[in-house]
Amino acid sequence: MLARVRSEIKYAKGLLRVVRRMKVVNANPAKTLGDYLEDWAWLFEDRPALTSERESFSYRQLDARANSYARWARAKGLVKGDAVALMMPNRPEYLAIWFGLARVGVGTALINTNLVGAALAHSFAVVNAKAAIVEASLMPAFAGARQNIPVYAHGATSTGESRIDVEVESASPASLGADERPSLSINNAALYIYTSGTTGLPKAARITHSRALRAMFGFSASANAKPHDRMYLCLPMYHTNGGLLAPGIVLSVGGSCYIRERFSASAFWIDVTRQQSTLFMYIGELCRYLVNVPPGPNDRAHRIRAAIGNGLRPDIFSTFQQRFGIPDVLELYASTEGNAVMLNFDSRPGAVGRIPSWAASRFPMTIVAFDVDENTHKRDAEGHCIRCAPGENGELLAEIRDDPKMPAARFDGYADATATRAKILRGVFSADDVWFRSGDLMRRDKLGYYYFVDRIGDTFRWKGENVSTTEVAETISSFPNVREAIVYGVAVPHHDGRAGMAALVVESVAMFDLDGLYAHLAKTLPAYARPAFLRFRSDLDVTGTFKPKKMELVAEGFDPRRVQEPLFRDDRAGGVYRRVDADFVDAIAAGAITL
Repeated sequence: MLARVRSEIKYAKGLLRVVRRMKVVNANPAKTLGDYLEDWAWLFEDRPALTSERESFSYRQLDARANSYARWARAKGLVKGDAVALMMPNRPEYLAIWFGLARVGVGTALINTNLVGAALAHSFAVVNAKAAIVEASLMPAFAGARQNIPVYAHGATSTGESRIDVEVESASPASLGADERPSLSINNAALYIYTSGTTGLPKAARITHSRALRAMFGFSASANAKPHDRMYLCLPMYHTNGGLLAPGIVLSVGGSCYIRERFSASAFWIDVTRQQSTLFMYIGELCRYLVNVPPGPNDRAHRIRAAIGNGLRPDIFSTFQQRFGIPDVLELYASTEGNAVMLNFDSRPGAVGRIPSWAASRFPMTIVAFDVDENTHKRDAEGHCIRCAPGENGELLAEIRDDPKMPAARFDGYADATATRAKILRGVFSADDVWFRSGDLMRRDKLGYYYFVDRIGDTFRWKGENVSTTEVAETISSFPNVREAIVYGVAVPHHDGRAGMAALVVESVAMFDLDGLYAHLAKTLPAYARPAFLRFRSDLDVTGTFKPKKMELVAEGFDPRRVQEPLFRDDRAGGVYRRVDADFVDAIAAGAITL
C-alpha cells in the first residue's frame, strides 16, 4: 500500500510538471524555436550549452552560430516552407545548423548517415529538399544517391563542392533584424525526422516548432531537469532521442549537453564520469551492451541521477539499474510522429509507461484487439473496435484531437500525405472519431502500466534502427533467380530487438549464387537492415486473403532442429553466408556468440 501511495505521488508530481511546462508553449503560438534559443542566450549567456571533443558552444555562441546559418540560408535563396537535407555525424554544429534554418522558416531533414542507394535518394526526394548539407566524410555515400539539387560540403572534399563551413564564416552572427525574420508560428515545420514503416522506404515525420518544443519541455519536466544538469549524448542525432530530446531536455533549463560522435560500450562510464554527467539518453540496445561489458571501477563512479530513454527490455531492466546504481530509469513511450506518449516515472521494471486512471482523460489512449495473421482490427457486431481487457495483447491507439487544451493529442503527419492517411484509423468507437495507429502490440495491467509486446507486421527493430521488411524483401527480390521473398524479425537470445530473417523461394537452391546475393545486399542496404538469417523454401504459405503467413516462420526461428529446410547465417567477419548448425544455435543461446 505504501509503495502504491509513493508511486501515485511520483506520477502526480511528474505529470503536474509536464502540464505546467506545456502551458508555456500553448500560450505563445507565435514564439518559435529560434525565439526560445534567443531567450536562452540572454538568460544563460556564457554557460556551456553544447560541448564535444571537436567544438563547444556557450548559449551565446550557439545563438550567434544559428544566426550565421540563418543568414547563409537567406543568401542562398531558401525561404519559408523549404526543406534542406542534413547528413552529418554527431557534433554541436549539428544543432546550430537546424536551429539556424528553423529561424528563417526552413525545415531541416535529418538524414540517417548509414543510408545508401535508393533509400538515401528517397529520403531527399520525399521532403522535396531544395539543397543538401553533407559532411565531407559522407560524400562517397551521398554520391551514390546524388540529387539534382545544390550540395554544400561541411569540410574539404576532393570533388570540389562549395564549403558551407567556409561560407558561413562570412555571415553575420548578430541577431536577425525584423526584415530578416519571416512570419512564423509554432505550427510551421522545423524538422523532418525519418521513421521506417510499411511503405518500404523511410517516412519523413513532420516536426513542427510546437511538437519540438513540447518534446523538449515535456521530457525536461519529466526528468525534473535543472540548470546544473549535464546530459551525456552518444545516440545518433538523426533520430529524435539524439537530435531533439537529449539536448532539448537540458538546453530548455540552462543545462549543458556533452556530445560524443558515436557510442562506445568500453568508454561509456569513463566518459560519463569524466564529463561529470548527471543524465544520459538511452535506447535498449545501448543498455544491454553496457551490461555485457565486464564490471569495472567506473561502473558506479559516476554522478548519473537518471537515465531517460526507450526500449529497455524487462530481462535486463533491474540488472542495469542495480549494477550501475542509477536512482531513476525513466523509460518513455513515444514515437517520432505519433501522439501516444507516456512515461514510467517510478522505474517499474519492464513497463514503458503508465496512465493512472485519474489522468486517463488527459491521455486518450486505448488498446484494441488485433488479428496479427490477417493484419486487421477485430470488430464487434456494430463494426466498432474491441477494447482489450487488462493482460490482453492488442494495438495501442491514441485519439487525435485538435484541441488547444490538449496539444499533445495532435498528429502532424508525414511529408507524404499517403503515409499520413495510413496511420489514421476512423470509426473506432463511434462514426466520427479519429485515432492514431501506433503499430505496436501492447498490453496493460490493472494499475495502468503498459508493456510493449512487439511491432505489427512490416517493421522490426534491430541495432537501434527500425527495419522495413517490405524494403528488404523488395531488395532481395530484385536479385536474379529469386522468385519470392518475405522478411520478418526473429528473437535472438541475449540480444535486444529482432534480427532480420528472410524466407526465399528460388529457382534452384543448389545453383543459387549466395555470394552474389551477399554482395548485392551489402551494396544496397545499411548493415542493420541486412538479413542475419536466410531460409530457403519450396513455396510460401499464405492466408485466405493471399497475405504471407509469417507467424509460424517467426516461431520456428533459425534452429535447424526445428527447420528442415536449408538455413544460412550472415558471417560478417567472413563476408559470406554460412550454413547454420546446431552448435551455432547453442552458442547463441549460451551467450558465447553475439550478432
